[in-house]
Amino acid sequence: MLFTPSSVDDCLQEWADLETDFQQVQETHRLYRQKLEEVAKLQDSCSTAITRQRKKLKELSVALEECRQSGSALSGIQENIKERYNVFYEMDSFLPKKNGLYLSLVLGNVNVTLLNKQSKFAYKDEYEKFKLYVTVLLMVFSFTCRTVVNYRVVDALFNFLLVWYYCTLTIRESVLICNGSRIKGWWVFQHYQTHALFGCLYRLRALGERHNMDITVEGFQSWMWRGLTFLLVFLLFGHFFQLYNGVTLFRMAQLPEWKEWQVLMCGSTFLVLFMGNFSTTLGVVYHKYKYQDKTKQL
Repeated sequence: MLFTPSSVDDCLQEWADLETDFQQVQETHRLYRQKLEEVAKLQDSCSTAITRQRKKLKELSVALEECRQSGSALSGIQENIKERYNVFYEMDSFLPKKNGLYLSLVLGNVNVTLLNKQSKFAYKDEYEKFKLYVTVLLMVFSFTCRTVVNYRVVDALFNFLLVWYYCTLTIRESVLICNGSRIKGWWVFQHYQTHALFGCLYRLRALGERHNMDITVEGFQSWMWRGLTFLLVFLLFGHFFQLYNGVTLFRMAQLPEWKEWQVLMCGSTFLVLFMGNFSTTLGVVYHKYKYQDKTKQL
C-alpha cells in the first residue's frame, strides 16, 4: 500500500517499521548466503563421492569380467552396475560440472547447471519456443527476400540473423547438455556442419558464382507430437528424401553435362546426412523401446 504521511509522527513510525523489516531482510539474506555455502559444500562432496564410486565400479567391472572367464555367474551384479551408472548420470545433471570446449570458449568457466527440475523444464520449453519463433521468422524473412525485397542491406541482415540463430542455438543446446539433456552428438555436429557450409556458400554467392541458397531449419515443439510413431513418419520421410537427393546427384554426376566436382560433393553431403540422421534415429528408437520394455517388466 502506498505510504501517504500526514505528520512527522507518521514518518517516524514508518521509518521504525522499515528498520524492523530491514533487520529481517538482513537476517534472511544471511541465512540465504549460509545455505548457499552449505549447498556448495554438499555439491563438492557429492561430486567427489560419485567420482570415487565410478572409479571403484570400473575396477569391479574389470574384476567381474575376469571372474566370468572363470565360469562364475555374476551377471546380476553387472546389471546393477549398469543401473548404477544411469543413477549417477541423473545425479550429475544436478551437480556443477566443467563446461565443454564450446561453452568454455564462449562463456568461460561459468556454472550453467540449473538446480531443480522445474528450472530445467522451463529452460527446455523456452528453448523449443525460441526455435519455433525464429524458424517462422526466418521463413517469412527468406520469402520476403526472395519475392518482395531485393536489397543488399536486407540480404545482409537476413544472413546476420542466420548466423546469430545458429550461434545462439548451439550455446543453448550446450547448456541443455550440461543439464542432462540427451541431445545426440550427431545432431549437435550437424549444426556446426550447416553453419560451416553456409559460410562457404555465402562466400560463393558474394562472388556472384551462386544464386540464393535455400535454408532448412527445424523448429517444432515437443508438445506438437506426443506420439513417437507419428513423428517417425515425418522423420523417415525427411531422411529418405536426403537419400533420394544424394542418389539423384550421383546419377547426375555420371552424365557428360554434369562433370563439375560440386555435383559429386553435394551428393556425398546428402548421403552423409542420411546415414547420420537415419542411424541416430534408429538408435534413439531402439533405446526408447528397450527402456519401455524394461520398465514394463519391472
